[in-house]
Amino acid sequence: MAFCQNCGAQINDKAVVCVKCGVAVVPLSAATHKTMSSEWLTAVLLCIFLGCFGIHRFYTKDTGIAVVQLILGLLSCCIISEIWSLIDLIILLTGNYRTGDGRLLTQN
Repeated sequence: MAFCQNCGAQINDKAVVCVKCGVAVVPLSAATHKTMSSEWLTAVLLCIFLGCFGIHRFYTKDTGIAVVQLILGLLSCCIISEIWSLIDLIILLTGNYRTGDGRLLTQN
């Protein structure tokens, strides 16, 4: 059993291209897949509890946006950045969130 690195879909071990997203694949092992799932859960929890400070963005290595969220959170008493983190939470929950290095972070 392998998983697409781009979209996280389950693929055949001998697949060259992911049927779901069409990207050439480097199959991930089941252990790596479980790690991605726990990364997703950690990012969701950080977004819920510390999202107004951009901590979930720091966790997913998107430091540029994280710094902007942190500054906005401190300057606006979390009003503006809380709306931003709510949007990030929706993106995380729908499976369309990309990390700072371009990986798609999904629950699976």
